[in-house]
Amino acid sequence: MKQQLTGGRPKIVIINGHPDTESYNFALHAAYKKGALSTGAEVREVTLAHLQFNPNLQHGYRKRMELEPDLLAAWENIVWADHMVWIYPLWWGGMPALLKGFLDRLFLPGMAFKLKNKHTIIGLLAGKTARIISTMDYPAWYYKWFIRQTGTRVVKKMILSYCGIKTTGVTYISPIMDSTPAFREKNITMVEKMGSNWK
Repeated sequence: MKQQLTGGRPKIVIINGHPDTESYNFALHAAYKKGALSTGAEVREVTLAHLQFNPNLQHGYRKRMELEPDLLAAWENIVWADHMVWIYPLWWGGMPALLKGFLDRLFLPGMAFKLKNKHTIIGLLAGKTARIISTMDYPAWYYKWFIRQTGTRVVKKMILSYCGIKTTGVTYISPIMDSTPAFREKNITMVEKMGSNWK
């Protein structure tokens, strides 16, 4: 079902957290974009493998680091968007280091959230939605029932929700290792259809 937006064409940003541009994640990225564009959405892209930035939050929150131009441009796209699509592999049950560094550097106090008082957080990205698309080499049922989706729950609850973003769905595509061309094509078609529904 298509999301109900307040007016105009939906604005979608695809955030690709895979560091390898030849990965299957990029085929999924292209499929979602194709589907979204086919139904009139505006699409922007943040491809972490192409960005130049220091992923190390060197001083924690004690001292603010100057944001590199690529991070400023990425933030502009995030603020612009109604809906975010996060595409990344699950490695050791969580996101790649590059994506974690991107979030550490960019989702900062005063930008993504602020403290109203000691016990109240205000998400400054409220009103936006997100979908997570993750690939992995182990079966999805194993990640869901034995690992308890720990890495995904961190993204949903401790990052997106914390900043006011509602996650509308999570899609796991697995196992990728030794997968057949037919399996990969089937999931590319599925993700393209997902993009055409703006979800």
